[in-house]
Amino acid sequence: MPSRPVTLAVVGATGLVGRAVLELLPDSDLDLSELRLLASERSREARIEVEGEGEELPVAALSAGAFRGVDLALFLGPAEVARQWAPRAVAEGCRVVDASRAFRGDPAVPLLEPTVSPAALEGLGGPGIVAVAGGPAAALAPVLLPLSRAAGLERVVATALCPAAGAGTRGPEQLEREAQELMNGREPEEGGAFPHRLAFNLVPQVGSFVEGGRTDEEAAASEDLRRLLSAPSLEVAITAVRVPVFYGLAVAVQVVTARVLDVEAARAALREAPGLKLVDDLAERVYPMPMLTANDQAVLAGRLRSDPAARALDLFVTADELHRVAAAALWTAERWAERI
Repeated sequence: MPSRPVTLAVVGATGLVGRAVLELLPDSDLDLSELRLLASERSREARIEVEGEGEELPVAALSAGAFRGVDLALFLGPAEVARQWAPRAVAEGCRVVDASRAFRGDPAVPLLEPTVSPAALEGLGGPGIVAVAGGPAAALAPVLLPLSRAAGLERVVATALCPAAGAGTRGPEQLEREAQELMNGREPEEGGAFPHRLAFNLVPQVGSFVEGGRTDEEAAASEDLRRLLSAPSLEVAITAVRVPVFYGLAVAVQVVTARVLDVEAARAALREAPGLKLVDDLAERVYPMPMLTANDQAVLAGRLRSDPAARALDLFVTADELHRVAAAALWTAERWAERI
């Protein structure tokens, strides 16, 4: 526990991850002297009910001086907001936990996933930035780490099925509107959070295309996974597809191991992994699905099978990305607060 109560700022309080953090906050170990809710200018004058605060709290717009007197700030919104405001928060004496991808690729910024790289906080004391892993990398790392320890890893090939919520609040809103329009015999208007209609469709583009045909999200997820596993030479190929699901990330993955690892040995390794639930009873048709992850901070893994010809294992992974990122950001804040 910190030596004194801390002042916490939640940046992006009106977004999906921000609201998930506020749901989890009453059960956290943080002893708060003050809670500040911050968001973009368009959310100015909004009010949010926070359990334990006894009343609705106002949401203030980001501005110079907003972080003065703040001990910890959780950045839970878009990467462009974090890039602009996180350095200002540090300059005003704040410790920043960033859940966007703004700083995940910066080798000078620790990348943290509580069940995989908790030691990333070691050596951090005063103001600075810590990045929290998210997306496919955060879902895959808790699965791949025990397999790596059991048999080593040579190659990972994954297809990430990304829900509408990955695009922020506009994503589920657009999916709902499009589904309603189509069900009523009308073609939805074009434009919004996605480059094409998402309802009753699959869009094989998450992020912007970069050199080589990958998207920036796919490239970042591959590099994040290497960092989390401390495996800079690991071959990783990730294809990200936006799917017409409101919440819940899913990943179909093939893992090529350095040594032969049979299915039962792999199951045994996964059963003991922290933050992971093995959901794998085919006789009972029990396997991971996005709907099973709702409000769960664990990663679910199942449909485990071997491909002897390729010395590979195939499996299916699902996670409630919103609550996992929110929980990871709070966990990081709790551990960092212990040093204040």
